[in-house]
Amino acid sequence: MRYRSLGGLRVSAVGLGAMPLSIEGRPDEGRALATVHAALDAGVTLLDTADSYHLPGQDPGHNELLLARALATYGGDTDGVLVATKGGRGRPADGSWTVTGSPRHLKAAAEASLKRLGVAAIGLYQLHKPDPAVPFEESVGALRDLLDEGKIRLAGLSNVTGDQILRARAILGDRLVSVQNRCSPEVRDSDPELRLCAELGLAFLPWSPLGGISRSSLDGSSGLAAAPRYAAFHEVARERGVSPQQVCLAWLLSRSPTVIPIPGATRPQTARDSAGAAELVLTEGELERLTEAVGDHRSG
Repeated sequence: MRYRSLGGLRVSAVGLGAMPLSIEGRPDEGRALATVHAALDAGVTLLDTADSYHLPGQDPGHNELLLARALATYGGDTDGVLVATKGGRGRPADGSWTVTGSPRHLKAAAEASLKRLGVAAIGLYQLHKPDPAVPFEESVGALRDLLDEGKIRLAGLSNVTGDQILRARAILGDRLVSVQNRCSPEVRDSDPELRLCAELGLAFLPWSPLGGISRSSLDGSSGLAAAPRYAAFHEVARERGVSPQQVCLAWLLSRSPTVIPIPGATRPQTARDSAGAAELVLTEGELERLTEAVGDHRSG
């Protein structure tokens, strides 16, 4: 496993997005725990969760409690594992995703996450999404207060613009350490934020990083690309004897030394395969082929 820096901490270059283990289509608990354990076995030390990762209408925190159980039952050393959680979104019974960014809500959500994770302080706490009904500086101010109180160690943002990153940095200073936006070969809307994070030295955590790349033979499917423009990822994968997902993650890693993808997984073999991307170094020729295939496509 190769490592990268996140707020001065050394974390695995590929993390685990734990959301699929708790929402619709989630595996049973045994397989979910085995998936997290497989990621840890492969050297993953960044686990991403949120209080809103649960089935619609159910109590918040299913995913946080699951990760707490996974770490408690893991046979190896977990001292270097960073659990990053988020607050500010909800999942009512209709299956929608709500946004609540008031300071009162964020502080209460952080307190509840602290208890579920069973830690003295949350390693990385992220504003899940700016609330258009709440001044952005007020939401970020709640993160500052949580930092000052010692309830969270580091702060991050998710689903934000470049302007919001700079405004949050003005409030939090170097205690703002990460930005988590959607970014993949298919969805490139956050390319400007990726570049800004590289300039500022902030970790950039692409969520849903495999967009545009279909499942490979890992789960028995044909491995055909979702669109012709992504065929290059499958061609390079066949040439290197790895999965298209590994090629996709390696391509993302090549885009900036601050990029740390957080692919999801619901099976141990998928978690292991994604972690293996940290060791895959693509050649200049391969990177040129992949970048040319992706072009300046923007979606979402």
